[in-house]
Amino acid sequence: MASWVPDRPTSAWLVFGLAFGALAMAWVFQMAGYAPCELCLAQRWPYDIGVPLAAVVALLARRAPSAWVRGGLALLALIFVGSMVFGIYHTGVEAHIWEGPTACTGSATPAPDMKDFLKQLQHVQVVRCDVVSLHVLGLSLATWNALVSALIAAIAARAAWLSDAV
Repeated sequence: MASWVPDRPTSAWLVFGLAFGALAMAWVFQMAGYAPCELCLAQRWPYDIGVPLAAVVALLARRAPSAWVRGGLALLALIFVGSMVFGIYHTGVEAHIWEGPTACTGSATPAPDMKDFLKQLQHVQVVRCDVVSLHVLGLSLATWNALVSALIAAIAARAAWLSDAV
């Protein structure tokens, strides 16, 4: 074979490492003061599921039946394809290509009574989903999520459909 193709255990560890690293970076940015919006928090769900699943698949990859490992990697590929689609959706919201959820985009509707409205403002802090708070190498974090998720999905899918002879 002309190119290096990692075996399933190596691929599972690679998926784990990339997913864990992406999730860790999201937490680092949050601790640095970049509050996540509603869509940013929702984009962590695939990682919350994918990181432990990848660890289990990686730990079992050398001992479990091939079909189980292939199934786990295929499931990881699907999870991260979904994550990629969600990252593309959020990128489109940020670019104002389409509308995002009303809870974190656009303007707030004031309460009928100004006193109630002022009371609401004291307790609600909305981080807008349609405004990019941080660019890294010219891309928003939502765009980075789409790219990293695509890479993770490709690695997992390639490993899931590898021949057992590799």
